[in-house]
Amino acid sequence: MVSKQPRKQRKARFNAPLHMRQRFMHAMLSPELRKEYKKRSAQVKKGDTVKVMRGDNAGVEGEVLSVDLKRCVITVAGVSNFRADGTEVPRPIHPSNVMITKLDLDDDEREKIFSR
Repeated sequence: MVSKQPRKQRKARFNAPLHMRQRFMHAMLSPELRKEYKKRSAQVKKGDTVKVMRGDNAGVEGEVLSVDLKRCVITVAGVSNFRADGTEVPRPIHPSNVMITKLDLDDDEREKIFSR
């Protein structure tokens, strides 16, 4: 992003293509993972275990159920809202409000990133 103007910053963020939106889907690593992998943050992926740090559900730890690049949100197991009729729906959370506590390293490419 080139401009300093908040208006243009927001516009660039909302109109960003999906491959650029992946950069927005990073969350900080827990202190243990930070020491182990010598990285401060990582991209959130489905299957990671995260701890919610902000909001009404702060302190809840759960597995990432889905990652929505279009809306820049993730859904976490154990974090949900109830509708008026009583049905439970997952509550979307922005990745900046969570901390990754356990990485899902089943993907060879992702494992390669952390083994550098």
